[in-house]
Amino acid sequence: MVAPGDKDWSRPRVGVGVVVMRRGAVLTVRRGKPPGEGEWSLPGGSQELGETLFEAAAREVREETGVTVAPVRVLAAVDNIVRNDAGGIDYHYAIIDILAEWQSGDPMPLDDALDARWAPVEEAVRMIRFPAARAVIRAAANALAPPPSVPKPD
Repeated sequence: MVAPGDKDWSRPRVGVGVVVMRRGAVLTVRRGKPPGEGEWSLPGGSQELGETLFEAAAREVREETGVTVAPVRVLAAVDNIVRNDAGGIDYHYAIIDILAEWQSGDPMPLDDALDARWAPVEEAVRMIRFPAARAVIRAAANALAPPPSVPKPD
């Protein structure tokens, strides 16, 4: 039995990553604790017992950045498995990436974030080291891009 507040890494934990786009930029945070402490990422974290994925997404964005969002849809599911030098597992998150619409607020670092800001999509992709997060950002940007205009026939 694991004491309350302790992490039981005998199995994966469910986490959410949240892609919030506004005016061609994506909401990013610099993580203040492991895994990925000090690295830029999408806002997100662990789902709590009794909480839906969308509730977790909205809560995590609000707690980390002060921004209010409305989750829209699931974008992807990825694994973040962090191994230690001995080959054991330090962390294993099954991360459900959620697309959310910005509703209000300007990002500020709160809770466990060292920094929070909007970054143009390509800058965010360069800042974030986790390949799955970069791919999710690109997929969201492509999904939200306006369709190409079709010339009208003469």
